[in-house]
Amino acid sequence: MDRAPGLSVRLKLALSYVGFLMLAGVLLLAAAWLFLTRVPHMGLIIEPDYTLSVLRAFAPIAAAALGFLLVFGLVGGWILAGRMLAPLTRITDATRMATDGSLSHRIQLPGRKDEFRELADAFDAMLARLEAHVAEQRRFAANASHELRTPLAISKSLLDLARADPDHDTGQIIDRLHTVNTRAIDATEALLLLSRANQRSFTREPVDLSLLAEEATETLLPLAEKHGVTVETGGDISPAHGSQTLLLQLTTNLVQNAIVHNLPERGTVWVTTAVRARTVVLTVENTGDPLTAHQVSTLTEPFQRGTERVRTDHEGVGLGLAIVKTITGAHDGTLTLAPRPAGGLRVTVELPADTNRPHPPRR
Repeated sequence: MDRAPGLSVRLKLALSYVGFLMLAGVLLLAAAWLFLTRVPHMGLIIEPDYTLSVLRAFAPIAAAALGFLLVFGLVGGWILAGRMLAPLTRITDATRMATDGSLSHRIQLPGRKDEFRELADAFDAMLARLEAHVAEQRRFAANASHELRTPLAISKSLLDLARADPDHDTGQIIDRLHTVNTRAIDATEALLLLSRANQRSFTREPVDLSLLAEEATETLLPLAEKHGVTVETGGDISPAHGSQTLLLQLTTNLVQNAIVHNLPERGTVWVTTAVRARTVVLTVENTGDPLTAHQVSTLTEPFQRGTERVRTDHEGVGLGLAIVKTITGAHDGTLTLAPRPAGGLRVTVELPADTNRPHPPRR
């Protein structure tokens, strides 16, 4: 926004300081004048020209005093205003640097806590969040470009092969193209879902997490049987408030992730729901290979599958837990991932409870 030039805050503070100082001086001189001209109760003899004589003697002194206060107030007010506004200057410089794209700079204002230091600390925290967000978006864009470029490159290679060798088995090429295109479509749909959840462009309605858990488990039962995984469900009726479609996607992603990344045989997945004082909790826990805390901390990043996890045809596009994290945040919830001591992963989603629909525990 273009603004007309005006007085600086420092000059305004200096003028305000000298104005109050001059007012205090005038009031003080007025009090002295009244004292000198109205003292009959002190027994003094007041001659007819007494007031005129006092005025002649008092006026130069009063003028000199006011002139001194004026100069002292301007100089002192300018210096004091500069010292008081010095932290604001540092904050302004940091803001300009952030506007130019430098998010790594921090104000780090020294001294004890006051209004300026609270503002500086809040600004530093905002810069840290922005820097982390920008870095995450850059990684996401790079990974998304790679994930979408790979199937396109494969498709181009297959088409070039078919063109160069017309006698090649076209059925095999078509099957391979179908697989590659399906994966590209899945990745695109996952990206669109991630964007929708980020924008929070959905309608909220009453949702029961326990029913969503049952639906997701029933849908993925064939996949569990194929992998030799047993899925156990249970818990309380858990009323929440949000998008049924997104929360079902969240639950499905968690259960599918628990089934795919499990033991080679005789694995187990536990899906439970619970009600707390003001929240409802969905927990998905699975057996599997041991995971380190560092591995678990990176699993919610987009396109992160874990360096030691085996890639399979059902693994997806690497956005499952990233979508879970985004949907949880869009519903003002918290997502917690923790490695199980015996191997595998425990994922907990805690959402605000729908207090308008109290339900008794499921038996």
